[in-house]
Amino acid sequence: MQELCQVGTHLHAMVGPMGIPSHIGDCKKVVCVGGGLGVAPVFPQLRAFKESGTHTIGIIGFRNRSLIFWEDKFRACCDELIVCTDDGSAGIKGLVTEGIKRAIAKHSDIDEVVAIGPPIMMKGCAEVTRPHGIKTMVSLNPVMVDGTGMCGGCRVKIGEQVKFACVDGPDFDGHLVDFNDLMARLGRYRPAETEAMQRFDESCRMRAAAERLALEQEPESAAAEPEPEPEPLVDRPSTDA
Repeated sequence: MQELCQVGTHLHAMVGPMGIPSHIGDCKKVVCVGGGLGVAPVFPQLRAFKESGTHTIGIIGFRNRSLIFWEDKFRACCDELIVCTDDGSAGIKGLVTEGIKRAIAKHSDIDEVVAIGPPIMMKGCAEVTRPHGIKTMVSLNPVMVDGTGMCGGCRVKIGEQVKFACVDGPDFDGHLVDFNDLMARLGRYRPAETEAMQRFDESCRMRAAAERLALEQEPESAAAEPEPEPEPLVDRPSTDA
């Protein structure tokens, strides 16, 4: 999608934004945590906090140095930035939860933690902040079908209530989210997602093969066109007297 959608590309349709806008309150100090692709959606919130005068601490996590992106954007909006990599090739070695622990040890006055990433990562963040009583908001993005709350595909358990991420979310109190139920529900779609990805890959391979074949045949077809034969020379009678 990122490769195909460039400036000038036309989309058939787009739906959104859905749900409730992220709340940027009057926090004095906030920690914004992004893991993997969750780094991208947490950035606008971090920037909004910074623009509102909040002391911002950014924590971004990746598997290794080669996967790091937007570090410059975060440094421009963060009062402090902690980079984490699983293999220690950049920043501190460990998960983003290690970064949260370091931030809490250094700052006893953190008002809020915002975490976006895989469910298992957000669950880990919530468990780190729970003993400290730090408000922790997470962004849930389960599979959505109609985006109006009617299909129930994106329902999540929040405490004793059932919510729908498309209309009630995506932001929820991380200490109330039933992450085990969320991950179990996401796992039900895995076979269908795997099958869809296989079909997509096969379609891409077939399209690429067709394009290569077309390119290979173009010179051959051009070479196969016969050159026009020169006009035959005709002896003309002499006009000498």
